[in-house]
Amino acid sequence: MINYPIKRKALTKTTNYANLGMTLESDIEASNAYYLNHKIAVIHKKPTPIQVVNVSYPARNKAKITEAYYKTPSTTDFNGVYKGYYIDFDAKETNSKTSMPLKNVHPHQIEHLMHVEEQKGIAFLIVHFKKFNEYYLLPFGVLKRYWDNQKNEDEGRKSIPYETFKKEAYPIQFGYQPRLNYLKAVDLLISRTE
Repeated sequence: MINYPIKRKALTKTTNYANLGMTLESDIEASNAYYLNHKIAVIHKKPTPIQVVNVSYPARNKAKITEAYYKTPSTTDFNGVYKGYYIDFDAKETNSKTSMPLKNVHPHQIEHLMHVEEQKGIAFLIVHFKKFNEYYLLPFGVLKRYWDNQKNEDEGRKSIPYETFKKEAYPIQFGYQPRLNYLKAVDLLISRTE
C-alpha cells in the first residue's frame, strides 16, 4: 500500500453575508407556524415585491425566473394579528458585543413602523445578539429615540448600546415550541401601553 501525500488548501476564513439574518427569520417563521397551529396568533413573513422581467421555460411545468428586480423597498419582515392587535416588526442580527448599528435599519422601515404606531398598531424589532446568543424585543419608541438622536452631532450615536437592550428591551427566550416565544414579550409591551 502506498500512501500519497495529500495536497491541502490553505484555510482562509471568508464571511458570507448573503444569508445574514436568515437563521433568525427561520426561527421566527417556525414560531409563527406554532402560533398559527395553536390558534394563538396569525403572523406571516411579508413577500418582497418583485417585477419579473424574464422567465425561462425549459419544460411546460418548470418555469424559472431568470431576471427580476425589486419594485419597491420592502418595509418590514413580518406582520399579523395577535389578541386583536395589529403587530408589525423586523428581524435584525448583530455580531457586535456592544451595540446594534443603526445602519441595519433603513429610513423607509422607520417611516413604516412610525405609521403603524400612529394607527395604534404595535411596532418593534426583534434583535439577536449573536455573540451572546440573546434575543430582544426592542419597542419602536426606543428605536425612534436613537434614530432621531443620531443626527445630533454632539451626542448622537450611530448605534443602540447593548446596555439599552438590557434596560429598555424585552428579553425573548429561545426554546423548542415555540422556538422564539416573542409573544410573551409582546404581552409585556401591550401591558405597558394600556
